[in-house]
Amino acid sequence: MTTETEAFLAQMVPAQSAADAEIHNGDPLPRIALWSHHDPVSLFGANLTVSGWSDVERAFHEVASWFGGSISWDFEVLHAQASGDLAYTVAYENSEAITDGVRRKYRLRVTHLYRREDGVWKIIHRHADFAPDETTPLFEDSSGKASSEQR
Repeated sequence: MTTETEAFLAQMVPAQSAADAEIHNGDPLPRIALWSHHDPVSLFGANLTVSGWSDVERAFHEVASWFGGSISWDFEVLHAQASGDLAYTVAYENSEAITDGVRRKYRLRVTHLYRREDGVWKIIHRHADFAPDETTPLFEDSSGKASSEQR
């Protein structure tokens, strides 16, 4: 018998994996489709923070513009729980992608909150930051110095 959490993960992990690979290919639409379009929603990203659906949607278009190709992407779930119409995941995202024309590997710590809307799980919050052991920058500043800040 499948638990509520197992059923949630079976639905969301493949969908998130596919959507986040696509955002690294420059396409924000699969990620946008996974998110609730009903406030409150919020994004505390590794490089930007916004709240409210219209700002979150705009942010996903901006994030997609930073990337020039997904080489690999892995969603490593550490903890998860689903109960009723709310769920969460705590995970690492291990990525290799092209940014600024350079192939880069990086690791983010991520927490997602989900709300079930009309029987479908939707993301309502994302918090991401670079893992403490992460040393690879996503970008370089104007002097060519490594930076985790987007220009």
